[in-house]
Amino acid sequence: MKIAIGADHGGFCLKEAINKYLDEKGIEYTDFGCYSEDSVDYALYAKKVAEGVASGEFDKGILCCGTGIGISIAANKVKGIRAAVVTNEFCAEMTRRHNDANILAMGGRVITPEQAVKFTDIFLNTEFEGGRHERRIAQIAAIENGEEL
Repeated sequence: MKIAIGADHGGFCLKEAINKYLDEKGIEYTDFGCYSEDSVDYALYAKKVAEGVASGEFDKGILCCGTGIGISIAANKVKGIRAAVVTNEFCAEMTRRHNDANILAMGGRVITPEQAVKFTDIFLNTEFEGGRHERRIAQIAAIENGEEL
């Protein structure tokens, strides 16, 4: 499994905790930045991670900003991306199980680094259920492609 990870200054602390977890688990990843708590624009990092996931170079992505909202909105502008903001364990599981999300988004001003690591673990280890959810994922793709539902 290859992971793309990125954050702005508001999510830097989460990204660093997640990088440590990925190192401990031996999970391959590329850190697209940022590399400090100096103010930066989240869209730059969302684009890098989302394009890496959409291209297939990476299996999944993780993005962090202050709330997870802005960076997920930016990532979702890239065709093929299903980025979801999570704030609890249930959402981390369901976004994979039912929505086949390929990018996890979290907020450094909303959750703790410990929670971010737990949500990352759940996200990376939960499979997509398929079944009735496949139809819904196909509908999302149809909307993205300007097709009729």
